[in-house]
Amino acid sequence: MLAPEKNATQRNWQPIIQEFITVLGEKGVVRRKEELLVYECDGLTSYRNRPALVVFPRSTEEVSQAIKICARHQLPFVARGSGTGLSGGALPEDDSVLIVTSRMNRILNIDLENQQVVVQPGVINNWVTQAVSGAGFYYAPDPSSQIICSIGGNVAENSGGVHCLKYGVTTNHVLGLKLVLPTGGIVDVGGSLPEMPGYDLTGLFVGSEGTLGIATEITLKILKTAESIKVLLADFTSVEAAGATVSDIIGAGIIPGGMEMMDNLSINAVEDVVQTGCYPRDAAAVLLVEVDGLAIEAEENARRVEALCYQNGARNVQMATDPEARLTLWKGRKAAFAAMGKMAPDYYVQDGVIPRTKLEYVLGEITKLGEQFGYYVANVFHAGDGNLHPLVLYDNAQPGALEQVEALGGEILKLCVKVGGSISGEHGIGADKRCYMPEMFSETDLETMQWVRQVFDPDRIANPTKIFPTPRTCGEAARSHAAEQFKEIERF
Repeated sequence: MLAPEKNATQRNWQPIIQEFITVLGEKGVVRRKEELLVYECDGLTSYRNRPALVVFPRSTEEVSQAIKICARHQLPFVARGSGTGLSGGALPEDDSVLIVTSRMNRILNIDLENQQVVVQPGVINNWVTQAVSGAGFYYAPDPSSQIICSIGGNVAENSGGVHCLKYGVTTNHVLGLKLVLPTGGIVDVGGSLPEMPGYDLTGLFVGSEGTLGIATEITLKILKTAESIKVLLADFTSVEAAGATVSDIIGAGIIPGGMEMMDNLSINAVEDVVQTGCYPRDAAAVLLVEVDGLAIEAEENARRVEALCYQNGARNVQMATDPEARLTLWKGRKAAFAAMGKMAPDYYVQDGVIPRTKLEYVLGEITKLGEQFGYYVANVFHAGDGNLHPLVLYDNAQPGALEQVEALGGEILKLCVKVGGSISGEHGIGADKRCYMPEMFSETDLETMQWVRQVFDPDRIANPTKIFPTPRTCGEAARSHAAEQFKEIERF
């Protein structure tokens, strides 16, 4: 591995900036300190670090040229889309170049006959469905941030969403990729066919969080819109009853298009902000279940789901069949994270996964942990596949509060692993959860992953400190580094 050319205080940036301007133009390079402040963090705002430079390529060739400059000067680079990630995956490194793909926002090709769309990474998730919905198609992966998150970011984090229970996460809908490697080389992996010979490099890249390069063209699979869609909202007097209903629905052989749960704290936050009028404020939990398919199939499954909800003690079950009514029922769930701003100045979200059969136990333990640490924890999550999103409510202005909620979040992740789950379902590892990777993986496991990374990025310049724990990113060294960064910001 090559040693860095110089550190941030020694490097002469002027000739490097000029190289980027030559490739990207004046408007494609941001270098003023006050402008760089905008790019200090992604959706995980508790972590901040200012990049040395931000660049905006518009094509594969411009991304390649930008990365070649980084490789030539041994500059770490971090890819960023819309900046909505929740694990610090787009957090800039020290002395780094942030490569922002938001201007690469064109839909390059729509092939309805073969049910494929080719897009640049800056295309917003929801734009894909909008582009094909008139012809009766849609793009299934739908994170709650789908109106602002980018496809490139979805690919980097292997994002999920409401419909991942039945239709899978991003990797299940990516057929091929055009990649720019950390050397600046351009390569195509996968293709237009569902199955390609050779190593599954597409599957390897999806979810690699920018550590193996940058995707500049993405071939997506689109689906035909179901003949019939029904959404049911059931309210319960206990979280345990709602959790039991989830298990019973899956146990009955029904695979809903989506199945989401929200607790009382989340319900009231949503009604305060969105005011749907659909979510009963006195419910301990609500369960949202979407069934789809042929008309007769959706009708039968809706009837069976309704019966199972009442069998487990649901007080009421609402059903929506037309698009506007369905949208109203989903509106609260989609706005749940944003609604937490009504409950507290800040929130810290985690992304653990557990077996569905452990829902009742784990939710109870999360409540106990919240009481132990002295913080409210709101639960809103993808119940069907056990992907939890506990939101710890706190005030970052209180000294030591962030450290306490981080510790609480860590205990929740350890709990998820303890019951046979995972530390991430769709948000990625990034900077936030890298210290908990050893909870899931042995030293040999982690070393094997690093071998793969080394093949793609021998000089370790592509998002170098993400995913894997290092002494600098975990424990006392990380806190000391963060303190130094804060002092630098104060001086500025």
